Amino acid sequence: MAFCVFRGPLTSATQYNTGKVRLMSCARRFLMLAMASLLLARGQSAPQTQSQPRPKLGASAEVRRPAANLRVDANLVLVPVTVCDPLNRPVTGLEKEHFRVFDDKVEQTITQFAMDDEPVAVGLVFDISGSMGPKLQKARLAAASFFKTANTEDEFFLVEFNDTPKLEVPLTRDVEDIQNHLTFAQSKGRTALLDAIFLAMHELKKSKKNRKALLIISDGGDNSSRYSEAEVRNLVREADVLIYAIGVFEPYGLRSRTPEEAAGPGLLNDLCEQTGGRHLPADVNELPDIAAKIGVELRNRYVLGYSPTNQTRDGRYHTVQVKVITPRELKLPVLRAYFRHGYYAPAQ
Repeated sequence: MAFCVFRGPLTSATQYNTGKVRLMSCARRFLMLAMASLLLARGQSAPQTQSQPRPKLGASAEVRRPAANLRVDANLVLVPVTVCDPLNRPVTGLEKEHFRVFDDKVEQTITQFAMDDEPVAVGLVFDISGSMGPKLQKARLAAASFFKTANTEDEFFLVEFNDTPKLEVPLTRDVEDIQNHLTFAQSKGRTALLDAIFLAMHELKKSKKNRKALLIISDGGDNSSRYSEAEVRNLVREADVLIYAIGVFEPYGLRSRTPEEAAGPGLLNDLCEQTGGRHLPADVNELPDIAAKIGVELRNRYVLGYSPTNQTRDGRYHTVQVKVITPRELKLPVLRAYFRHGYYAPAQ
């Protein structure tokens, strides 16, 4: 509110006007006080709400957060093991104390022990190259003998190969479908063994079975593949797949052999042993019996489980060694264990 100031002497009119202004000022002040009292009374009767400041980012004190779920990561390594006698016959009935396991040459405590006979996915990698001509019929009988050992829940697929591999039958439980395709297979061309293994490994990834295996029936080394031995070795090393092979090799003096064919037994042997499987060279007449033996062996494996003493998650490759302690009371000959030679530790 603005007031007028007169510098001259005050007259009665001036005094009257000044008194009037003062009277109006007092009235207005009284009115403002009354309005403030009324607002205050209303504020006290209304429900009060409290506003809390938003916590600053990074401020942890006095800020409540949802309780975190407790997470425990336990590394458990499972090693399937086949034990055979000197005649290559599977040996069952052993107990946990008959095994010793080493991880990077450090002995581990076996905490899990069982016999493994759960369903398995098996890829048959079948050689139909030109050199298989006279052996093709026995090779078909070998496949049939292997399928006789199958369980109802097992899955199979067929990869045939000569110059190139081809997935003839995708994953199925119908073994008759595979045998029908084998019946009409004709031998011709060269041998793309490495490409066939690569294709079969890719097909195995489509199966939801925990156990996966390949059975290779071939008579020689590779001479027509795009993939190299090193690439396939690395693929096999990283995959959790068991590889068995039946090598149908002719005697060295029977016919001329290329360097690739001469290296065939060594290639199959190396790939199989790395996974814990086996390469079994065979005479043509032995094919069906050996295939049936592999089928039985595949379904009579021990499983050894341990938690590594080295829990470092560095993604490094660990070597595994399994030793069998031959029970003296059973009077068994020296036994041999077949197992996967290593695994990659988790990276995180």
